[in-house]
Amino acid sequence: MSLIVVGTMAFDAIETPFGKSDKIIGGAATYIAWSASNFTKPIRQISVVGGDFPKKELEDLKGRGVALDGVQIKENEKSFFWAGKYHLDMNTRDTLDTQLNVLADFNPVVPENYQNSEFLMLGNLSPAVQLSVIEQLKIRPKLIVMDTMNFWMEVALDDLKKVLQKVDVLMVNDSEARQLTEEYSLVKAAKKIMKMGPQYVIIKKGEHGALLFHGDNVFVAPALPLEDVFDPTGAGDTFAGGFIGHIARTKDISYENMKTAIIVGSAMASFCVEKFGTERLREITKNDIDRRLAQFQELVNFDIELV
Repeated sequence: MSLIVVGTMAFDAIETPFGKSDKIIGGAATYIAWSASNFTKPIRQISVVGGDFPKKELEDLKGRGVALDGVQIKENEKSFFWAGKYHLDMNTRDTLDTQLNVLADFNPVVPENYQNSEFLMLGNLSPAVQLSVIEQLKIRPKLIVMDTMNFWMEVALDDLKKVLQKVDVLMVNDSEARQLTEEYSLVKAAKKIMKMGPQYVIIKKGEHGALLFHGDNVFVAPALPLEDVFDPTGAGDTFAGGFIGHIARTKDISYENMKTAIIVGSAMASFCVEKFGTERLREITKNDIDRRLAQFQELVNFDIELV
């Protein structure tokens, strides 16, 4: 049930209307690994960090069944850093600072012992890095899932389109789907994206859930209405981790199972936002996840008598 996760391991500094964090651990690959490790092991991480990245964080991930053979440690350099401030609606944010540091010249290397992996999760990262990982794999995984963002659409669209031709599932949020396709309708946007390569498109809509498109099929997953949302940073990555973790655990890449995977991803994301950074993801147990999944089931469970 081997899964490769590619993405950033980084520092974040976050300000929301409900609080402010100092420098805390973040990065797409970090959130994906913490989330997916609830469902499948080993997780084979590919990333890069500087000498300033805490050794304890790496040990904690190892303790969760995350292999770090593909994580480059550049002792004399600094890790990637992002600082952001969220507005009251939590869907909009301002980037206050971005320091690429070790990411500026990151060339991923897929270790030999990662080569037989069945699943590949490409976290949000430069499309050139994502493509490099795909091209280094000798055997194509059963499923390649890719996350990306508007920044890459602006600065690396050609590279992004090359990667899209090689992946099975694309994850984007609604504004990114519209930007990529220049279509306002998300149904039209998803159909355009499917013509670019992916057979499945997942459009994340934050507190309004997520949509899964495949051919002419559409599945809508709700989001759990939460009283407290402290920090949405990493929620999309946590969603991706829950999604790919469930797929890797079940080894079932059917459309029907992807519906379940989206609910699992949504449940994991609902934990992530309850505290700053990865803090909440470190605390949750299997019982917590089971209870949360039952809540999601209740959200969409209804009887109807047709007239």
